[in-house]
Amino acid sequence: MSGSSTRAQIVEVADRLFYEQGYEHTSFADIASEVKISRGNFYHHFKTKDAILSAVIEHRLAKTAQLLRQWEREGKTAEERIRHFIDILIMNMAKIKRFGCPVGTLCSELAKLDHASQGDATRLFSLFREWLGGQFAEFGSPADADDLAMHLLARSQGVATLASAFGDEAFIEQEVTAMHGWLRQQAERAA
Repeated sequence: MSGSSTRAQIVEVADRLFYEQGYEHTSFADIASEVKISRGNFYHHFKTKDAILSAVIEHRLAKTAQLLRQWEREGKTAEERIRHFIDILIMNMAKIKRFGCPVGTLCSELAKLDHASQGDATRLFSLFREWLGGQFAEFGSPADADDLAMHLLARSQGVATLASAFGDEAFIEQEVTAMHGWLRQQAERAA
């Protein structure tokens, strides 16, 4: 395995483990064991756990930007594109029910730890916030586009948190349907 592919695999595994176990509860040994490399080879790629965290955050930022570009290509209207954001809850329902939102859980954990990378992790929310704000502005609601974006982000985070707490997929489906209705109302109001 080449050095760059080993590094990429370490980041992928760390991303998954940080989501499933939490940053604080994931060790070098956990990651090395999953990747099936020695500690020495592991340290060749990452000297500290914080360096892995930085790489995971950058990886997530790149994946999120790629996802937003995909939604731009797939959605003909701002409403369709925003629906893609809402539907993430359905697409990732089993994981959300078990682990919560990957962005929300990481940001929350880093805030509790007062970790230096907390601001970097918050950039993930900022990407969604700015993108949603742009969609709502295109919708015809430029004056309150950021408020609408924050409302939708907050609602989706609340759904993910409660679905995880109660282990309730039906709740996710119910709330996604309600968010689609709310979005339709916003579209009608803007028109």
